[in-house]
Amino acid sequence: MKVTEHIKQAKGNTLFSFEIVPPQKGQNIQELYNNIDPLMEFNPPFIDVTTSREEYVYIDKDGLFDRKITRMRPGTVGICASLKYKYNVDAIPHVLCGGFTKEETEYVLVDCHYLGLDNVMALRGDAMKHEKYFTPTKDGNNYAVELVKQIKNLNKGKYLHEIIETPYNANFCIGVAGYPEKHMESPSLDTDLRYLKEKVDAGSDYVVTQMFFDNKKYFDFVEKARAIGITVPIIPGIKPIAVKRHLQILPQVFKLDLPEELILEIEKCKNNSQVRAVGVEWAIKQSKELITRGVPVVHFYSMGKSDNIKAIAKEIF
Repeated sequence: MKVTEHIKQAKGNTLFSFEIVPPQKGQNIQELYNNIDPLMEFNPPFIDVTTSREEYVYIDKDGLFDRKITRMRPGTVGICASLKYKYNVDAIPHVLCGGFTKEETEYVLVDCHYLGLDNVMALRGDAMKHEKYFTPTKDGNNYAVELVKQIKNLNKGKYLHEIIETPYNANFCIGVAGYPEKHMESPSLDTDLRYLKEKVDAGSDYVVTQMFFDNKKYFDFVEKARAIGITVPIIPGIKPIAVKRHLQILPQVFKLDLPEELILEIEKCKNNSQVRAVGVEWAIKQSKELITRGVPVVHFYSMGKSDNIKAIAKEIF
């Protein structure tokens, strides 16, 4: 079922969803199940599964290092299929511009359609680890709006080389990212909102926001989005702080601000167990206010761990 259909069927009630990161190569999928199992009691209608970019590794060959490109995590589509049929839940693969040609993207989308995955999250993706700025893949989509257009074309039965004729078109519900504190590369929030409007106009059906820790940033973002004609659901993304170093890492990586009240509480903590408790309480407070204001879904970034997400969900769902 499409995300937009889940929201419609909820009739104004706020839904619970979360996002997972595939385990690294060599790990068993049971570890992933062990982190998902405790969250299923809260009836998530959908689970997002991230996609990892390719990266370079250096292999020592008799003292000379040979650079090879690889992917360190298993395929998202396979994991989504596994989750869909194990839990009877809609699993949403993240589809990236970076690291994929348009043909490779089409292969991914065809597999998604074949496996009965109704939703996809269309993202540009981040720069590779050795890059300062994002570099588009040769013969790939440069921006998320181009990826949205490719997915929308596939929904119309329009393939890249137009060599397939079939009445069984895909009908993907397309999600995209929104940034309440703007994307790090955008010159302004207004510019970033204009880019978001372009993605929606190209065919996006819903928006999931980057994490934020001040609900006012989200409410202001939604108000500005509505003012420029973005009418699709805007789902808030929440990440509970779990370790003290998040005070430095999250603002640096995601270019976001942490509220001073939260910073002071975390600075008082003597260990990461106390930090985790503060992060849970802050996320509970955020979530309760968001639900009171009628958000369609509260979406949690779990990063592979579920104990803190379960503690939050127990209080609000």
